[in-house]
Amino acid sequence: MSRPGISVVVPTYGCESCLEPLYAALVPVLEPIAKDFEIVLVEDHSPQADWAMIQALAAQDPRVRGVKLTRNFGQHNAIAAGLAEARGDWVVVMDCDLQDRPEVIPELYAKAQEGFDCVFVSRQGRTDKATKVAASKLFGIVSGRIAKTKNDSSIGTFSIISRRVVRELRQMRDSQRNYVVQVFWLGFPTAILPTAHGSRHSGESSYSFARSMRHAIATILSQSTRPLYASAMFGFLMALGAASTAIYLVIRKLTVGYGVEGWTSVVVSLWFLFGVLFLNLGILGLYLGSVFNEVKNRPPFVIERTTYDDDRED
Repeated sequence: MSRPGISVVVPTYGCESCLEPLYAALVPVLEPIAKDFEIVLVEDHSPQADWAMIQALAAQDPRVRGVKLTRNFGQHNAIAAGLAEARGDWVVVMDCDLQDRPEVIPELYAKAQEGFDCVFVSRQGRTDKATKVAASKLFGIVSGRIAKTKNDSSIGTFSIISRRVVRELRQMRDSQRNYVVQVFWLGFPTAILPTAHGSRHSGESSYSFARSMRHAIATILSQSTRPLYASAMFGFLMALGAASTAIYLVIRKLTVGYGVEGWTSVVVSLWFLFGVLFLNLGILGLYLGSVFNEVKNRPPFVIERTTYDDDRED
């Protein structure tokens, strides 16, 4: 079987109404740049009838390949599942809600032909809610400083990567995955393509604030140990401050004496020190949890079925 020129990997969750318009928009932009192409739709255990719509599209056009996961593994693990099934020389990764505009794909492909293994879209004029944009910027700043990586909040998963990048991503077995961070970590020649951000076709983002925070914290912990060093340094500074205060109080006692001190300062100090202690224990616990998840060595996703089971290797 010949390898398609381009694969488009799209994780879907609550996107039933978007899939048909997405397919209708993808086909006319892919046909001029790739003789053979495939659209890999990964259903991440959606609460809507995404899988039924994917099956209908696959029955209508064999270039549509549906992948159904056994449960909700999350967007980035769903992308990993799509990359595992994608066969193209080049692979486009995009969202299903049409905010990632399909008409940008020829520009991505043309830019990649200039000698880049990865080309990411920089979303200009983002149409997301202001709170989501602000949280994304904050995560970029914090993770950039902690993990010493370049994190541009305008860059999402919309991208095109070469076959050799896909091969390297397939070998990464991280239980906590972040597609963008992992691609940049690989270090292949990468370009950024600024384009206008599209409007959501329907529905709302499945990323709540709490879910976004969990993903951001897990990503930071999986990429850097600097929080542990910061925690240890803060503890050292607190101990140094306590020792300095003790020396001062001894000198004061021997020279001028002192009266009975108020309880407020004592109670506040205790609360502060115990807060720092539990903060340090919490950071350590998060890392132990990450190690626990990694040593189990479970697969990042499990495929329940596909629309092409008969052609799939065991």
